[in-house]
Amino acid sequence: MAIINRKKNQVPDSEKDIQYYSKLFWKYFFYGLGGIALFFLFASWGLFGSMPSFEDLENPDSNLATEIISADGVVIGKYFEKNRSQLKYSDLPKNLVQALVATEDARFYDHSGIDGRGTLRAILSFGTSGGASTLTQQLAKQLFHGEGSKFLPFRIIQKAKEWIIAIRLERQYTKNEIIAMYCNVYDFGNNSVGVNSAAKTYFSKEPKELTISESAILVGMFKNSGLYNPVKNPEGVFNRRNVVLKQMEKAEIITEAEKLKLQSLPIKLNFKLESHKDGTATYFREYLREYMKKWVEENKKPDGSDYNIYRDGLRIYTTIDSRMQLYAEEAVEAHMANMQEEFFEQAKDNKNAPFVNISQAETDRILKKAMKASARWNIMESNDKSEEEIIASFKQKTKMKVFTWKGERDTVMTPLDSIRYYKHFLQSGLMAMEPQTGNIKAWVGGINYKYFQYDHVGQGARQVGSTFKPFVYATAIEQLNMSPCDSILDGPFMIRKGEHNVTADWEPRNSDQKYRGMVTLKRALANSINTVSAKLIDKTGPEAVVELTHKLGVTSEIPAQPSIALGAVEITVQDMVAAYSTFANQGVYVKPQFLRKIEDKSGVVLYEPVPESHDVLNKDIAFAVIKLLEGVTEGGSGERLRTESGGNGDNRWTGYPYMFKNPIAGKTGTTQNQSDGWFMGMVPNLVTGVWVGCEDRSARFKSLTYGQGATSALPVWGYFMKKCYEDETLNVSKENFDRPANLSIKVDCYSKPSAVVKDSTDVEQDTEEFEL
Repeated sequence: MAIINRKKNQVPDSEKDIQYYSKLFWKYFFYGLGGIALFFLFASWGLFGSMPSFEDLENPDSNLATEIISADGVVIGKYFEKNRSQLKYSDLPKNLVQALVATEDARFYDHSGIDGRGTLRAILSFGTSGGASTLTQQLAKQLFHGEGSKFLPFRIIQKAKEWIIAIRLERQYTKNEIIAMYCNVYDFGNNSVGVNSAAKTYFSKEPKELTISESAILVGMFKNSGLYNPVKNPEGVFNRRNVVLKQMEKAEIITEAEKLKLQSLPIKLNFKLESHKDGTATYFREYLREYMKKWVEENKKPDGSDYNIYRDGLRIYTTIDSRMQLYAEEAVEAHMANMQEEFFEQAKDNKNAPFVNISQAETDRILKKAMKASARWNIMESNDKSEEEIIASFKQKTKMKVFTWKGERDTVMTPLDSIRYYKHFLQSGLMAMEPQTGNIKAWVGGINYKYFQYDHVGQGARQVGSTFKPFVYATAIEQLNMSPCDSILDGPFMIRKGEHNVTADWEPRNSDQKYRGMVTLKRALANSINTVSAKLIDKTGPEAVVELTHKLGVTSEIPAQPSIALGAVEITVQDMVAAYSTFANQGVYVKPQFLRKIEDKSGVVLYEPVPESHDVLNKDIAFAVIKLLEGVTEGGSGERLRTESGGNGDNRWTGYPYMFKNPIAGKTGTTQNQSDGWFMGMVPNLVTGVWVGCEDRSARFKSLTYGQGATSALPVWGYFMKKCYEDETLNVSKENFDRPANLSIKVDCYSKPSAVVKDSTDVEQDTEEFEL
């Protein structure tokens, strides 16, 4: 009976097996869950490799380009390793955001970083029905480990880390911020990182201006920018764009009719690769880069490390006005191309072109110096080639691309011939500045930065010719109590050996070898009479002129010799503009300023320069010089700014007739043998200096007709100012210069002719000066 009862209480073997395996299943299930939990916990602790800290999530390393921003808010250039710029969510086009979410992560606004449904679908289909990465996971991958490993165990670890980072990002940022970050960090190829750079590179547009089709192209590139590159694979991009448009229709963003219409559109690009050597204000940007190299050495981050202008996303706010800069570059290009035609025409009959009246030995010296400065010479020398071998290579014909004013041209010539070819080109430097603030508004350092990288504004000091004369006149007015209406005799004049440090008798002559008799100072400067300038510096002494010139901001070394009165001094365009600005600013010198402020990527101001200024002349003297310089454009060498009928060579006066009727103070300048042409032009709120000449002084026009500053440089100023006046948003003044109250110096010579004779030993010329 006991045996029977025991058998009744026994659990059948089949039921026992079910209970056993059930317990085993749940045991391993919970072990598995615990293992997965520990795996993710260990991953979050960084046991499988470092994880981003809270600070890293707050400030992800996005390798941002530094932006150079004009005074009117335009990005005129960047410094970058990868061309990446920040955009706020509000700066993104709505159609691009909609296309991105519809294509890459339809449930983006519903999940918290991980799409459970998508993940389960991917697991069950073994990935055949698509991946499960959300936009947040893709952002995590982009920010913190890129593509990662293809080795499965490592890939699993990286995937887990992506999930953890994605969840943290979702907690740290809003959905809109995550989308903006993702659009800012994606590499679209062709050196363009982020939607901002991609829009400008592929379509030459601001992001807000993108059409639905263009946005769909960029969204399609998020899948694989290497494969779906619109420049290299237009057919593949066409198909991928249409997939994106289909997803937009599926998400009810566009209608089926709109989808079909957009899908039929061809792929249209306006491709423009951003480069340090292209774009606007290239010479200024390089000048600024050199400045920033020094700035980062002197200004450290809070942790003591150095700023990196290529990675830290600084925002450099400059004083440059993008509109004025564009007009200045247009003026230089228009006139230099025009004058270059004349230069090549005149060079046809010169066997030693472009050089004029120099020996073969001097020619060889110039060409050899250029060879030694070339990249070819440096490369061959580093490869232990002898000088003879290097020189021989310069005489072998080779295929090359050369600069012309009608675009780059493929040709075949020897490297030596290419050096001589480039020596033909007229160069130019232009700078425009507000005299009251010192703010530089335009900076054109040359004709083409890609081919000619020497900066003729900040680097190149050239002889200034008669543009130096106002400094002499200003000294005379200050020290000798003279006025623009005082008269002086233009006649033969000599400074004897021993006087003013001259080592031989010095007898300056006028360029036409004529004398005009009694002239006012105003007429003498208007017509650039050499003998009058020489007499004035004889009276003041060259030391006083040098001292005043340095007070005006000229940093060049100036010899205390009487010959400086005729411009035998080398000064940069930048210094000349600053010096002339002192006259327009009522005698107060303001140091040229090109920076407004520097911010970090978060908008924190790191640096704001303090303007530098000092008094040089009293208001009356400064205004007297202005009236002298107005005479240059009223009846002197700058008179063509106001006339309708031209003269000799007027077919090369770009933009002529100018027909300016407003007050303009200015001065032309031409150095010996027409090697340098200058024009300094001023209106009350803008001072602009222009220099024109070849790289070598022995390469030049043969005569004053085209070589004088009134022909080579003044038309650039005239063309630039016409464009500025046409743009009324610039508010460039057409008013009179401010006249000081109770002016003590006579400047209105027409009201009562002056009979004052300051000298009885010295007549006027109508042409440019001749510098000795």
